[in-house]
Amino acid sequence: QVRLEESGGGLVQPGGSLRLSCVASGSIESMWYMAWSREAPGKQREFIASINNDGSTKYSDSMKGHFTIFRGSDKNTLFLQMTNLQPDDTGIYYCYSQIGSFTHWGQGTQVTVSS
Repeated sequence: QVRLEESGGGLVQPGGSLRLSCVASGSIESMWYMAWSREAPGKQREFIASINNDGSTKYSDSMKGHFTIFRGSDKNTLFLQMTNLQPDDTGIYYCYSQIGSFTHWGQGTQVTVSS
């Protein structure tokens, strides 16, 4: 079992930046990879980016250059650096990890981009 807890969301003006964090606890050594996704109001949850244990990353084409995923040196913490945020980036941002066939999800953190 893995427990994931996100933080760092909030209200930001258009053009602003935010850094989200996700702290993992439990069987973190069993995680295949960690990732971020988001759910905008009225839309399906969409993939943002993932990072493997070897540090290799994968991004959604629409998010590349706009978001950066990275892990802390202790490997327990996942980050998502978001720049030039726009109103359509508003949504709930979720951290998740994969262990075998099971996906573990955090509770999500709200990001609102508005002037």
